[in-house]
Amino acid sequence: MEKINPIILIHGLWNTSSIFSSITPKLDDIGIEYFAPTLEHSYGMTSIIDLTNKLNELILEKYGLEKEIDILGFSMGGIIGRHWLQKYNGYKRTRRLISIGSPHKGTLTAQLIPKYPFKGISEMKIRSKFLRGLANNDFFLNEIECINFFTYWDLMVFPGWWTNLNFGKKISVKVYKHRNLVRNKSVVDKIINEIVM
Repeated sequence: MEKINPIILIHGLWNTSSIFSSITPKLDDIGIEYFAPTLEHSYGMTSIIDLTNKLNELILEKYGLEKEIDILGFSMGGIIGRHWLQKYNGYKRTRRLISIGSPHKGTLTAQLIPKYPFKGISEMKIRSKFLRGLANNDFFLNEIECINFFTYWDLMVFPGWWTNLNFGKKISVKVYKHRNLVRNKSVVDKIINEIVM
């Protein structure tokens, strides 16, 4: 196995870093370094922009400006990671973006949520200004290996296939709850397999 970059694990809305408790022991077993900070979403009131700023502070504190890393984001965490790659030139030091059930094209479940006070959730509305801005700058990701995990039965990010970026590898898995994308044993094994490839 070639040397693998440290992986930044970014959790989603209504989660903490403990959502990755089925993944981190396997990373420990194979000796892959990871950093899984907990970000304060405030029930979706914190803007993804502010969460990205906080993530950048934590990455700089942990790894400095240049150390190569990989990004793995679950749900909103994949959007935060994608925004970090663009806003902070993270694409220059990142080899791989793994997004798991992330609403890259928005989700119908966010449509009825008011912008105030739920700024973070409203940024995940279909064709939101924030997501359009991300899509317009996706050329930054051309040099990064992008892997998208999704399920057609996702009721949190709906429709489930809208979790996919327009490029990169797309892996469909059969689970029926959003959080099982990072908890189901067979899915976790597939995630680990992509990490070590």
